[in-house]
Amino acid sequence: MISAARFTIVCLLAIPLFSFKCSNYNKGAHGVNAASPKKVASFNKFLSEQQFNALFPQRNKFYTYQAFIKAVDDLANIKVKVTRRAVSVYQFIRTDKRTGKDSVVRQDGDWNEEWAKEKPDSTYTIDYGGFCTAGDVMANKRELAAFFAQIAHETRHGMNGTYTDGLMQLHEDNTNLQYVSDSDEYPPVRGQKYYGRGPMQISYNGNYGYASDCIFGNKKILLDNPGLVETDPVVAFKTAIYFWMTPETHKPSAHDVMTGRWQPNAKDKAAGRKPGFGMTIVIVNGALECNKGEDNFSMNDRIGFYQFFLKKLGANDPNCVCSCATMAPYQY
Repeated sequence: MISAARFTIVCLLAIPLFSFKCSNYNKGAHGVNAASPKKVASFNKFLSEQQFNALFPQRNKFYTYQAFIKAVDDLANIKVKVTRRAVSVYQFIRTDKRTGKDSVVRQDGDWNEEWAKEKPDSTYTIDYGGFCTAGDVMANKRELAAFFAQIAHETRHGMNGTYTDGLMQLHEDNTNLQYVSDSDEYPPVRGQKYYGRGPMQISYNGNYGYASDCIFGNKKILLDNPGLVETDPVVAFKTAIYFWMTPETHKPSAHDVMTGRWQPNAKDKAAGRKPGFGMTIVIVNGALECNKGEDNFSMNDRIGFYQFFLKKLGANDPNCVCSCATMAPYQY
C-alpha cells in the first residue's frame, strides 16, 4: 500500500469488547500533581490478545499484541501542551504523568520575537491517554474500529474485500522516495530516508521530528533513525497513535472527530466536511481519496474495514457519515 499518512503531513471470531471504559485513565487540564501521579490502567483490560489476533489474522509477526498494548500504555502517560504564535511559531511542553515533570521539548527560534508575541496564542493539550477511552463503551469501540480500519488499509496486502489482510506491510513499496521537506525545526539528516513506515505510514522529516518530540521528548531520535519505525514494533504503534491523536495546523485530529470534540466551522461546512468516519479519511489521505465521488477504491476499502471491525468489536454506527465523497481535502 502506498504511503498515505501525510502529517504536513479466513473466519474471524466475533468477540465483543466487554470491558471498554474510560474511568481508569488520567485526563484533565495540563499539569499533574507531582506528589500524587495517577496510575494509568493497562489497555489490555479493554482488548485481549485473542481479540487482537482474530482481527488481524494475516498480520506480519512484527505487529504483536504486546507491542500494541505497550505503545498505548506508554503514551497514555504523556500529555503535550501545544502553543502556537503567529500561525507557525510553536512551543511544546511535554508532561510525564508518572512523575508530573514538565519539559519544554520544542520552542521555535522566533518564539520571543515581538512580532510573534503580538499575535494571539492558540493553545491546546493533546492527552494521549484519551486514545479509545474518552467516551462511553460504544463510542470507544467506534474509535478503536476507526483506528484499526485506517491502519489496516494503510498496511494491507493482497486480499481485496476480505478485510483480513491488515498490518501486513512494514513500509511503503517504494523506499526510494525521500519525502524531504524544508523545516527549520526538523531538518532531514543526511543519509536518512523518511518514506512511509509503520501502521499509519508516517512520512516526511517534519512528521518524524514532530512525532519524536511528542513520543520521546527528543526530536533527534526519529530524525536520526527513522528506521526505528520499521524495526521496533512499539515505536511503530506509537507513531500511529501519535498521528491519530495529534491535530495539525489546519486539521483536527482523527481522535477529536471520532469522539465528537470536533465540529465543523463555516469553512468546513462550505467544504462539505461533516463529523464521522469519512472525516478521518479526509485527515489521513483526503487529497487522493476525498471529494472524488463514491467510486473510489481506497475510500471504500477504508469504509469496508471500518464496518468489518465494528461488527467484530460488537459495535455499530447507525448514523455514520462514512464516505468523504463530497468532502473537500484541506489545502496547505
